[in-house]
Amino acid sequence: MVSGINVMIKRILAFAAVPLLALAWAAESRAETLAEALEKAYLKSDLLEQNRALLRAADEDVGQQRAALRPILKFVSTAGGQSPTAPGQDDDIARSQALQISWQLYDFGANAAAADAMRATVLATRQSLLDVEQRVLLNAVSAYVETRGMERIVQLSQNNVRLITRELGAARDRFQVGEITRTDVSLARSRLAAARSTLVTAEGDLSDARARYVRWIGDLPETLSAPPEAPATAASIEDATAVAMRRHPVVLEARHQSEAADLGAKAAKRRMRPTISLNGSFTQFDRRQGPANSDIQRQLSVTLDATIYQGGARLAGFRGAFARADSAKARLHSSTRDVRQRVRNAWTAVSVAEASIVAANEQIDAAEVAFRGVRQEAALGARTTLDVLNAELELLNARTGLVRSEIRAQVARYDLLSQMGLLTVEHLGLSVPIYDPTTYYDYFDSAPPVFLGGANLDRVLRAIGKE
Repeated sequence: MVSGINVMIKRILAFAAVPLLALAWAAESRAETLAEALEKAYLKSDLLEQNRALLRAADEDVGQQRAALRPILKFVSTAGGQSPTAPGQDDDIARSQALQISWQLYDFGANAAAADAMRATVLATRQSLLDVEQRVLLNAVSAYVETRGMERIVQLSQNNVRLITRELGAARDRFQVGEITRTDVSLARSRLAAARSTLVTAEGDLSDARARYVRWIGDLPETLSAPPEAPATAASIEDATAVAMRRHPVVLEARHQSEAADLGAKAAKRRMRPTISLNGSFTQFDRRQGPANSDIQRQLSVTLDATIYQGGARLAGFRGAFARADSAKARLHSSTRDVRQRVRNAWTAVSVAEASIVAANEQIDAAEVAFRGVRQEAALGARTTLDVLNAELELLNARTGLVRSEIRAQVARYDLLSQMGLLTVEHLGLSVPIYDPTTYYDYFDSAPPVFLGGANLDRVLRAIGKE
């Protein structure tokens, strides 16, 4: 009987020791890679598309503000008339066509400062778009790594259920020959129920991870490849912080917003001064009451506009602009400190996760030795069924803990890259057309001020990578 039990033990151990290499090899045959998943996330992100549209709207704000520096040319046509007031008179009909021009010649640089503020706002919005890009890619990395990790945990849980099922069968056989009591069989049944419950929980976690995968990446493929080593970050936390101060979009966005607020305050101050405008018109009047007659009128004038009193509105705008500038400076300091802290947190998370992997591997090695030893001792009657089940559970927990530590480590490395401002499509070298935020701005900055729509606008959007 002992020899039969030993044979069964060897089979169970062989089954438990399989690291699922065959399954992993099969998955690699046509599995989606992390790079492919990130490319899909970048190309299909509604969040990125939303913020790209916001950037184009900010580009147009510059055009609207810049228009204040240019002349305004209008064509005005009017027509009207009245019924005759006496018998025999014709209808009194009057028409006029006028070409009017108005141009603000000098405003002490108020509109120019406002246009510069809009340009700084555009630069800030570009950095905001980069920050959204980093968040999209980090969410995609997290969804990818968690989905693959939860698949491995489900496989471990399934393997555990099969192992305890065999363990229960062996316990029943030993109970039949009187080697163990009914209590041992009940313990095995209880542990099998717990293992099935753990499997259901793991399957639920996998379902949640797959839902996040679809949310951030798109369609879920059959299998996922093992993620590669994360790109290099920095040699030290000081180096990582220095890179973040130069590259992180949140810091750069806050700098541009502070610059825009300063320029806005300058524009508000200059708007308190007079303006000089040129106004002109060329009008032709046509009037028909009796014999038709027409007249041409030309007018040209220069206007000095100086507001003496407006109820304190301009002073309030001036004070408000400077208060917004102070707020933007404070936000810059706050953003800088936040990024420094996030870099340190991310660096610590990487260190902790890597230490957890080392500890989990050591735990697995010890748990495997203990499991084999307890099984052998149980075959000789020196250990109970509960001891065997506890050793098996310890091994499962160690393997599951390793998978979770690897998930945390992989996400933490990419999170550190994000906190340094380097988690971008360009830095990762992904094979996708990169959205160029300057193309749209440059095109309409140099294009004539005419309506552009339909096929022409579609061509411009394709050029910047929108379609």
